[in-house]
Amino acid sequence: MIDDGLATGATMRAAATAVKTKNPTKIVIAVPTGAPDTCRSFEGKVDEVICVATPEPFYGVGAWYEDFSQTTDEEVCELLDKAAKIKPK
Repeated sequence: MIDDGLATGATMRAAATAVKTKNPTKIVIAVPTGAPDTCRSFEGKVDEVICVATPEPFYGVGAWYEDFSQTTDEEVCELLDKAAKIKPK
């Protein structure tokens, strides 16, 4: 599972709990940035945790992005349409 970052981890914790009910083979959490304690809190609860940057102090996810603007529903639909047209190799 991926996210833009982990501050408190509440959303990712809820997602991991929901996914576990489906008995997956493996759960991997991957984020570009996260609070160090939050990233560590997932160790042992999922199979793998990838937090690329765990800066201290951690001011919030948005502080580590040049552009942290919201993605519109229209943008998401356009990206999904583009991805559906890409043929796998």
